[in-house]
Amino acid sequence: MKKWFASFVAITALLVGCSSNDKEVDTNEGPIDAASLEVVVDILTPEKVAVNEPVELAAHVSQNGENINDAESVEFEVWESGYRDEGQMMDGKLEADGVYKAEITFDHDGVYYMYAHTTARGLHVMPKQQIIVGNPDMSKVKEDNSDDSMPSDQGESTETDHSNHGEHSESNEESNHH
Repeated sequence: MKKWFASFVAITALLVGCSSNDKEVDTNEGPIDAASLEVVVDILTPEKVAVNEPVELAAHVSQNGENINDAESVEFEVWESGYRDEGQMMDGKLEADGVYKAEITFDHDGVYYMYAHTTARGLHVMPKQQIIVGNPDMSKVKEDNSDDSMPSDQGESTETDHSNHGEHSESNEESNHH
């Protein structure tokens, strides 16, 4: 009888222990890495291009190291420095492997800027890049202070140092004093 009673107590304790775990089920396999949720847009457009030749505006869109081929939209906004209100929007079309492209031809020397407005997986990302077309006379280039929706990296870029553009940071347009 003692063996039966001991078995009954052991089984009951085991069942109570299991049922209490059921109330605290953790469906996460581990902590969530917020960086893995970030949509990353890498601009592939060259920073220096020729006048009157077609230029491919291109951006690679990814999340957690995987290509995003189903972005809600990728639009390239391009304007000449100092003429933000005269900019144009072009829809990027999926080429392959998360790369979206549009084509433009610049008809004169100048300094231009491009936003790659990207909406994917519920997030909007818009990296900015400077594009130098031909051989502009920098003394005649109008200053462009448009930075709407982009945080400013004041003091990190100069007229001769555009290295951060490849990393898709916004340039400090004020460094192009005329």
